[in-house]
Amino acid sequence: MAQLFSRWGRSLNREQVWQEYPRPNLVRDSYFNLNGEWDCCISNSAEIEAAEYNRKILVPFSPETVLSGVEEQLKPGMYLHYRKVFRLPEGFLKSRVLLHFGAVDQECEVFLNGTPLGQHKGGYLPFHFDVTDVLQDENVLTLHVTDETECSPHARGKQKLSKKGILSSLFYTPQSGIWQTVWMESVPEEYIEWVKITPLYDKSAVRFKFKTAGMNSRAGAMGPVKSDQEKAICKGEQAVQITIMEQDKVIAQAQADSGKECVIALNGFQSWSPEDPFLYNVQITLGDDVVTSYFGMRKVSVDRDAKGILRFFLNNKPYFFNGLLDQGYWPESLMTPPCDEALVYDIEKQKELGYNTIRKHVKVESERFYYHCDRIGMLVWQDMPNGGGAYNMAFVAGIANFSDSIAREMSDSNYRRFKREDPEGRRQYCRDLTGMVKQLYNHPCIAAWVPFNEGWGQFDAAKITEKLRSLDKTRLINQACGWFDQKGGDMYSIHNYRRGLAVSPQKDRVVALTEFGGYAYPVAGHMFSKRKFGYRHYPSGEALTAGYRRLIEEEVFPNVACGLSTAIYTQVSDIETEINGVMTYDREVVKIDPDTIKALNRELDQIFHECTEQDEGL
Repeated sequence: MAQLFSRWGRSLNREQVWQEYPRPNLVRDSYFNLNGEWDCCISNSAEIEAAEYNRKILVPFSPETVLSGVEEQLKPGMYLHYRKVFRLPEGFLKSRVLLHFGAVDQECEVFLNGTPLGQHKGGYLPFHFDVTDVLQDENVLTLHVTDETECSPHARGKQKLSKKGILSSLFYTPQSGIWQTVWMESVPEEYIEWVKITPLYDKSAVRFKFKTAGMNSRAGAMGPVKSDQEKAICKGEQAVQITIMEQDKVIAQAQADSGKECVIALNGFQSWSPEDPFLYNVQITLGDDVVTSYFGMRKVSVDRDAKGILRFFLNNKPYFFNGLLDQGYWPESLMTPPCDEALVYDIEKQKELGYNTIRKHVKVESERFYYHCDRIGMLVWQDMPNGGGAYNMAFVAGIANFSDSIAREMSDSNYRRFKREDPEGRRQYCRDLTGMVKQLYNHPCIAAWVPFNEGWGQFDAAKITEKLRSLDKTRLINQACGWFDQKGGDMYSIHNYRRGLAVSPQKDRVVALTEFGGYAYPVAGHMFSKRKFGYRHYPSGEALTAGYRRLIEEEVFPNVACGLSTAIYTQVSDIETEINGVMTYDREVVKIDPDTIKALNRELDQIFHECTEQDEGL
């Protein structure tokens, strides 16, 4: 194996690692970043003495990565211990202090100054603790982390400990521990915990819903409550002030009870789209707590075009989702981009090439990814990371590749077949799915939820779709991406790497090509290993470009008139031994000629417009 570095990994400032504010959709002026050098130890025991912290690790990079400085795999049954000694900045404390973790893979127990704060399961979602009552002048934060990867039913995405067989290149080096920002904020006694923002596009309005925390949860310890105002505060009913702005110009204001919804009219609003990613700024005030947020006015839906064919619509107009599969891996840091600039580069490069959609594949990114998609103008189809037992690839891949029709008729209620026998694992999946939707709900870039991919840990997809609808009625659902179709959701999803593509309009769902291509070209000096996986191989950039052109012109263009409304090419970059990226793993080489990609994307947009527009004179 050859260790590759992106330009950002080579120039990393280890004294200033991931300092950007990690939660752009709910911002306070209180922020203390805990990234940087921590003590660590990997051992066989859950118990550890202070003297055993014998190594340094650069947080938020996992110990398996080069940038962490550790380069050691956490194996099942082992424990990864973290320790950070810190003092809060002078003047930081308001009333309460919250400790946030962006993501820790897979299970952890957290302590501050020897006091247990709590536990967390699942490697992809943020969590936090109120640490006010255990703070000292000098503080010692410790974590005990375990990670079973495919040996547990937790969500794991593309991480795999044991990689054997021809399809092993589809899975990547597993990582563990802290892999997103650790940070603290100080809040007033009563504060805004979260805000839910829903654009009501057809009503020219926006709906806000709030959840507050603080005094309400500690009312019993406050002594007698005398005044009506004090009673209202303890019930979480303190008034919330909302101010909406176009940049710095105030255009609407309202007041609402914190426990209720508030709908604000936005007559003559400006829409959000990839072509014009306009965002409204928001200031929200609850007593002494002031936060800022933003939203975009956009609508995604399914409707019929002028010719009666079911299409996806964006802002009540037919829209073709044209994009790349994005797995978010980096050669020096795996699932954690080396820096914010690197994260932005991938999004901007895809937009520069003329794509409008990213399918974020079986991974939940940090919120900064979605923030950048919001402001740059890039739609996101968001996968739920897959979990369950160790997959029988001969079943999940073999049947679908042998016969698409047989796979589409197969029920996913057989938990053993789909490696979902563990009932707690299924419950954990539902908790994680709920958490993902809640975390990302406010981001206008999110256009579709993808609960399952290719039968990996799939179960009860019809019920899961109902659950998703109850959580979010404003977005599309790709119920079973690619294979093992359960006849639900908003799209007839196709994965096509081998056969010629020929589609026809569906009666009740939109036709979506959600994975295709995967063409490989090994670029000397930018390879992870001598192994070379791809679905079709080319000896040069020129040959790869010609193959890509043929694929788009012969298999995508003709099918647009037949109902095709999405094309997601595999993939953004090479990853380890999988070399089917538009870019190399280190992001140094765009392997397909950029001008060709841009021209084909412009032509695809024009073809779709001609196929869906109303005939002139009618």
